[in-house]
This record gives sequence, C-alpha cells and structure tokens, in this order.
Amino acid sequence: MVFIDACFGKETPYTPIWMMRQAGRYLPQYMVVRERAGDFLSLCRDYRAASEVTIQPVEILGVDAAILFSDILVVPMQMGMDLRFEAGEGPRFSDPIRSQSDLARLDPQKAAAELGYVYDTISLTRSRLAADKALIGFCGAPWTIATYMIEGGGSKNYAVCKRMLYENPQLLHEILRLVTEATKLYLAHQIGSGVDAVQIFDSWAGALEPSAYEEFGWRYILEITEFLKAKFPHIPLIVFAKGTGAQMSRLSSIAARRGEASFDVWGVDWSTPIELAREQLGGKFALQGNLEPMRLYDRGAIESGVREILVAMKGAAHIFNLGHGILPDVSVQNAKYLVDLVHELSAR
Repeated sequence: MVFIDACFGKETPYTPIWMMRQAGRYLPQYMVVRERAGDFLSLCRDYRAASEVTIQPVEILGVDAAILFSDILVVPMQMGMDLRFEAGEGPRFSDPIRSQSDLARLDPQKAAAELGYVYDTISLTRSRLAADKALIGFCGAPWTIATYMIEGGGSKNYAVCKRMLYENPQLLHEILRLVTEATKLYLAHQIGSGVDAVQIFDSWAGALEPSAYEEFGWRYILEITEFLKAKFPHIPLIVFAKGTGAQMSRLSSIAARRGEASFDVWGVDWSTPIELAREQLGGKFALQGNLEPMRLYDRGAIESGVREILVAMKGAAHIFNLGHGILPDVSVQNAKYLVDLVHELSAR
C-alpha cells in the first residue's frame, strides 16, 4: 500500500492523501446513511452502516486510506459514562468526573470488551476495502478524552479540567491513567480486527502550557505508542497533537530520551509551517499534513496550497492531509479536486 509505505518512509510513486473527517456531513451519501440510522451514536453502533460510510470517501474521492467511522468518546461512554449528542451543543456527559468517588464508575476492561461494534466495523470494512487502500483506526489521546469527561462536554477555556490540574493533579493523573489503560486495550483490539495503521488525536493539546502538556498529555501518548509498537511493530502509528507546533523539537527530544521511536508519523496542523516541521523532525518521522482546511472553499487556494506543501516536502517522507478536519459545507467536487491534484502533481 502506498499509504503504508509512506508511513514507514519508503519511496512511493506519488504522495498519498486522506483527509481528517473525510467520512462526514459534506458527503450527501453520508447524510442518507445518517438519516437511515436515526442519530449519530446509532450510526456508530451499527457496524454495517458505519462500514458503509467509512468506505464512501475512498469510492467517491479516491483517497489512499479510509479512516474508521466512529467517535473518540465511545471509550469513556463504554467505561461507564452517560453520553449524548445534543443538537447545537455537540457531545454531552450528564455525569462528569469531578471527584475521587467518581472514578469507581470507570472500568477500562469493560470499555474494551463492550466496543465490539467498532471491531465488527473494522472487520467488515477491511473485507470490503480494496487491497491497495489502507484502513486507519483511531482514538482520542488521554488528555483530550479527559477534558470531555471532566468538563461534561466541549469547552472554550477548559476551566474545570485545568483547575483540577493545578489544585488536584493526582486526581487528574488517575483519570488519565484509566483512560490510557482503556485506550491501549481498545487500539490493540482495533489492530487485531484488521486496521492497517492507527492515529491518535490530541485535539486539545494546545490548551496546555508546555510543561503541563509534557506531564499530562505527551507522556500518556508515548505510553500508548510504546505499548503498541512493542506488540505490533508492523503497524504504523500516527500522532496528531494539534496546537503544539512550537513544542515539536522539545516533544521529539522527550520521545527520543525514552528510547527508540515508538511512532512513525507526526501529524502537522495547519498553523505550523510544514518547512519548520521538516527542519525539526525530518528524518526522524514521516510528516502528515497540513493544508489549511478553509482552502477547500476555493480551487485557486487549493492549488497554491498544494504546490507550496509539495515543494516544501519534496524528497521527504510525506502523507498529504488537511491541517485539521474537513468542514461540513465544503463541496465534494473541491475535495475530489484536491485529491486528484495531489496525485497528479506529486507523481514521480
């Protein structure tokens, strides 16, 4: 697979491309399946429907990899929390974790065991996906998952979570420890079910100051990747820690001090110059990214952005992607134009 070869830094005939959130609302075909399922969580739990929408972007856009359709919050939900998706508000937990006594409700082993619908989605999708297309599994990083568990949903300032970090760091570490244990088991099951690669999303990594992120974010990501790499060395691991561009060199050094690199691909967000990422990380990791998602509204902006990134990454291990997720009102035609353009301009 071209995508897998690129993850491991091998020479490829062209730069492979996929897009974060590529299975979603911008696709009319997705909306048909979503309507049929009834609601978002029902779609996640219906492995046949989830498999269908996982494959749609490969068939419609021609991307080089499918990413499993699910949600990062199924892990804390199956650990024992009450999750709902409310119109206009997004995900909400009715029972946030705020005290030591709340930890008794969280069961990492139970979560891994009860996520069978995700593993069934993977097995079915891998059996239906073309042999030259990769299937990416994923999870949320412990810090990002913990913010939802503690805040009760999305947050603009993470006040409850960050107050806990400074007032009761031990409690936050205990929450992160439980999430980390669940995540290790969950990803091992994903790999056993047939994914070809795994990406860890730390969407809210940029919410912490550097020293706090090292302690409460990065260390847990490395624990997960070290666990997986020891068990599954043939599976490429991708880490996307949004908002940490200024910390790349420091975070890379921390990983190096722990021993041999435990992940293969460094996801670069759109706010980080790809040239800087190559300068600081090139040779150590393949890079993934990092087109500004808003460029997808205009074909001229797409072309100039693609050319700049491909020139900057020429001769280096690179997977093309957006610097964050595709937006729901982007035209399918523009998304396909992006994929075709990357393939055409990068062909050797």
